[in-house]
Amino acid sequence: MTAWEMIAVLVAGVGAGMINVIVGSGTLITFPVLLAVGLPPVTANVSNSFGLVPGSASGVLGYRRELAGQGARLARFGTASLLGGVLGAYLLIELPSAAFDAIVPVLILVALVLVVVQPRVAKAVAARRRPDGDPHGGPLLLVGIFATGVYGGYFGAAQGVLLLALMGMMLQEDLQRINGVKNALAMIVNSVAALFFLFTSTVDWTAAGLIAVGSLAGGLIGAKVGRRLPPQALRAVIVVVGLAAVVKLLAT
Repeated sequence: MTAWEMIAVLVAGVGAGMINVIVGSGTLITFPVLLAVGLPPVTANVSNSFGLVPGSASGVLGYRRELAGQGARLARFGTASLLGGVLGAYLLIELPSAAFDAIVPVLILVALVLVVVQPRVAKAVAARRRPDGDPHGGPLLLVGIFATGVYGGYFGAAQGVLLLALMGMMLQEDLQRINGVKNALAMIVNSVAALFFLFTSTVDWTAAGLIAVGSLAGGLIGAKVGRRLPPQALRAVIVVVGLAAVVKLLAT
């Protein structure tokens, strides 16, 4: 990597760390940049998983007040996320790279749609909440969190959006407390996938290190001041960068 490419990866890590803490979808910032600097898609995805772990951890630290009193919920959901993340990472390694190249553009487009419609989904979900609902959302939510973990271990773009939608629909809980749980679950998935990849795949440590430093800073920024940023602006950036990733993947 040239010096300018390293700076681009570092800045992308900052942006991804911030966006992941606020809503999710940070992979749609870092993944296209890694492709642009010449990393193969699977190596880019694996390196990205490593790099985003510190950002997830800083997001959890920033939301520690919102996580207070949710230990039982975190243990329940965290187990589902961990198992799902392992399965997703296993699928990434076991399936041929051609499958990843074919599947990921579709996953990115789905993620972009989720990012765009997320505000409407949130409003619809709030209107349908039942005051007498299960405090932990019931078995259906647990299955949904496991499935999101599989998705996150395999690729991960917008897993935060999926988690917010699922938990917002099925939990009688404040959105900021749900967001804190989302950050913790994303950290679990990213961490277990990264650990799996450490023994089974090739990591570009320069890229992973730059994203790690950037995402750590971005996660701290996102937890402190990110909520003040216009959500429309964040979504616009995510959509533009995500479409660039699709174009890049289809052109290679």
